[in-house]
Amino acid sequence: MIRKVLLVDDEPAVREALAQSLELADLEPVTAGSFTVARDTISAEFDGVIVSDIRMPGKDGFVLLDHAQNVDPELPVIFLTGQGDIPMAVRGMSAGAFDFLEKPCAASDLVAVVEKALRTRALVLENRRLKLKLETGDAAARMIFGESRLAAALRDRVRAVARTTAEVLLTGAPGSGTGKVAEVIHLLSGAAQRPFQKLPGALATPETLRDAFTAGRGGTVFIDEVAELTPPAQHALLDLLEAREGARVVAGTYRDLTEEVEAGRFNADLFYRLDLVRVRIPALKERPEDIPVLFRHYVSQACEQAALPQPEIDPETLSRLMEQDWPGNARAVMNAAMRFAMGLREDDGEAGELGLSERLAQVERSLLIDALRRAGGNATEAARGLKLPRKTFYDKLARHGISAGVYRDS
Repeated sequence: MIRKVLLVDDEPAVREALAQSLELADLEPVTAGSFTVARDTISAEFDGVIVSDIRMPGKDGFVLLDHAQNVDPELPVIFLTGQGDIPMAVRGMSAGAFDFLEKPCAASDLVAVVEKALRTRALVLENRRLKLKLETGDAAARMIFGESRLAAALRDRVRAVARTTAEVLLTGAPGSGTGKVAEVIHLLSGAAQRPFQKLPGALATPETLRDAFTAGRGGTVFIDEVAELTPPAQHALLDLLEAREGARVVAGTYRDLTEEVEAGRFNADLFYRLDLVRVRIPALKERPEDIPVLFRHYVSQACEQAALPQPEIDPETLSRLMEQDWPGNARAVMNAAMRFAMGLREDDGEAGELGLSERLAQVERSLLIDALRRAGGNATEAARGLKLPRKTFYDKLARHGISAGVYRDS
């Protein structure tokens, strides 16, 4: 999740107060006292937004806005204005500023505008990533791994579904890759150049659903674990679907929605709207011949991201992997591959030669890396996921020699 904010103001006291407000909201401010200092941070790859004073000595906020737009026209810039500078703020909005706030501004107002800009930035960067994938060939062949009959059938089914505009219900056990399949459906659809948004069902509200449909107009909204939608969110989603405006919905679930409807936990009308086209993702235990393919891919990926040498994967290791049921599916294979790439072998004999402290250190290192991978290299988000203070998290990274930047999303 994107949390970075480049904060530009020539008054140290103002910078410090604004930075503190952002930090209290779990955002990551980077401060600069002038355009010259801020310039080095601004790039097309900058995964954050800019908050800048308009009036600054030398090169002012308009120069900064012009520079930012030359670097990346879709990089949000929020202006801070003094009292009586509203005409300048309006001029800034006309020139392409994302929004403006009048100083002194309430912390809640600052955070609200910044959060909105961060969501916009995240969507822009995600769509660029998807466009790059789109330009490199058949997304189904590239992103749905496996040589089994079931994997081939899944790819064919996804290609066929992508050609329609109907809502799609993806079913599969936890870790089976519903999010990836939803992304492939989007990439192969006629809406591939439009936005693709992911929304966790447990966090969705009527407001965030409406925002997703508005921002994703003409594109695809993927609702991860749709069974976790609250009743108000279910009704809001049904209203949006019945209005036939906005985005196509692809919903994922590992639960039996028929049972959820019978138990009164899921809206029956919404179920029938979502269940127009169903795609079932087979569990790994149904296609064990695909496990070596997945394992080799994830080992290669982990080594590339961590700049590690590629280890040899012997037939005995692959045989052992194929004998397991893998209840965690592809996600569990990915975790095992990460450990293998780091030299943390799975066999009990080797682990037994280590003392308790060494074995616990291996587990801790694995958990830290897994948290960073899930957070796309965002250390603050990873620390939050592990329920650790940021300083403690950074201390542990240093102790294990782990660099968060290695796991940053490309």
